[in-house]
Amino acid sequence: MSVVKINVLSVPEGQAGELEKRFAARKHAVDSAPGFEGFDLLRPVAGETRYFVLTRWDSEESFQAWASAREGHAPGTTVSSSEGMLEFEVVDLEG
Repeated sequence: MSVVKINVLSVPEGQAGELEKRFAARKHAVDSAPGFEGFDLLRPVAGETRYFVLTRWDSEESFQAWASAREGHAPGTTVSSSEGMLEFEVVDLEG
């Protein structure tokens, strides 16, 4: 069963363009991670000011393995801060 993880990002005023530029520069950085199925960067347009980074994985274990491998990586200079993670399972409507 696929899982979806949505990282909620607070972006300071005037930094949205820089955030999008940085994501565009590394949009395929996760492609080779085992179990990774895809991601989208969601830009707020109405009633919301935060960005959402939606990732889809083939299992919770795949996500956890990727997240564990990232622990200890230098965060670098950021233009956003995480406000938490939303987590979902994809419902199989066929069965």
